[in-house]
Amino acid sequence: MTSTTSRKAYGVKGAPYAFLLPATILFALFFALPIGYAVWLSFRKVHVSGLGLGSGARKEVWAGLENYTDALGDSELLDGALRVLGYGCIVVPVMLGLALLFALMLDSEKVRLAPFTRLAIFLPYAIPGVVAALLWGFLYLPDVSPFYYLLDKSGLPQPDLLDGGPLYLALSNIAVWGGTGFNMIVIYTSLRAIPAEVYEAAKLDGATPLQVALRIKIPMVAPSLVLTFFFSIIATLQVFNEPTTLHPLTNSVNTSWSPLMKVYQDAFHRNDIYSAAAEATLIALVTLVLSFGFLRAANRRNKRDVSQGAVR
Repeated sequence: MTSTTSRKAYGVKGAPYAFLLPATILFALFFALPIGYAVWLSFRKVHVSGLGLGSGARKEVWAGLENYTDALGDSELLDGALRVLGYGCIVVPVMLGLALLFALMLDSEKVRLAPFTRLAIFLPYAIPGVVAALLWGFLYLPDVSPFYYLLDKSGLPQPDLLDGGPLYLALSNIAVWGGTGFNMIVIYTSLRAIPAEVYEAAKLDGATPLQVALRIKIPMVAPSLVLTFFFSIIATLQVFNEPTTLHPLTNSVNTSWSPLMKVYQDAFHRNDIYSAAAEATLIALVTLVLSFGFLRAANRRNKRDVSQGAVR
């Protein structure tokens, strides 16, 4: 009797682990294992003996931190990081600002056709990034773009959006167009979760819709803003589809325009998977440090606000 009871108790305690096992296996095979293999490759290199001909002339040996020092001193990688920094300074504030504005407008009592408007704003996010970049790329080309045709017929100047400074605006426009809808849905969902009694109390106190938005809605959806900012930072650091797709259309986008493009170029065109692994590991570490630092700062601020509210 005791053994049967103990087996049942053990089965109940082990049930959660049984449910987690499939997900754990998939996580290990398709996430943890590839990351570990990339880190292992980043500490290796190929040693060539003589002319590199014959069996045994090319051997994989331990490289230590050589690949990392080479990556940190690579001007192409550093230039790509600076370009991505400028790109992110445009994309993140504009995208989140528009997402917050659209969410507040859709949460208004006077809005009409809200379901259709939500779908229309979200729809660009459902389009694959490569397809979106191709569509916008052809709209940017003076020879095929209908906008350039209309500008020409109107006698207006025709700026080249794929060259120089306007290139950042062109790339940022693609990201903003595709990502605003997703962030808007996240913020809008948080707005709909706010109890109606809060709005009723504000109206009784004589608050205008603008005051309600600034003093009630935005502060209460701050966790969603933090989440969307966190996702946007990660997506910015990993930008790849847009510049890669526009690369054949303009000489202003080289093959190492962004850090991930540099990794792809080294791995699959220069056949140097070891340097590419080191560069990818550095990008992952930078993303991890920035994400962890931002989340820690946000949590610290939330705790401070909670403590100040308790004191009051």
